[in-house]
Amino acid sequence: MKGDHVEIVIDAGDGVRSYDIAATRAGRRVEITQGRGIVEVVEVTRRGTPVRTARFMAARVLALVEHPAAEDGSAPPPPPAPLGD
Repeated sequence: MKGDHVEIVIDAGDGVRSYDIAATRAGRRVEITQGRGIVEVVEVTRRGTPVRTARFMAARVLALVEHPAAEDGSAPPPPPAPLGD
């Protein structure tokens, strides 16, 4: 759903880095899969076609936070400010 976004915080060795993957258009959604030491976050269309993909080593992921869109149709909150440097 437009407005859904997932925030991923990883250990980059020299500090932490934050990434944000969002559903940018109506009908798109964000899916998360985990397996074989990899965490994958994908923005997909209604038909399941991937639009953007982000892959991270599971051992480096410190936090993965899902932010659902507002239920009442109001404007979604702005994405959080980047963490770290």
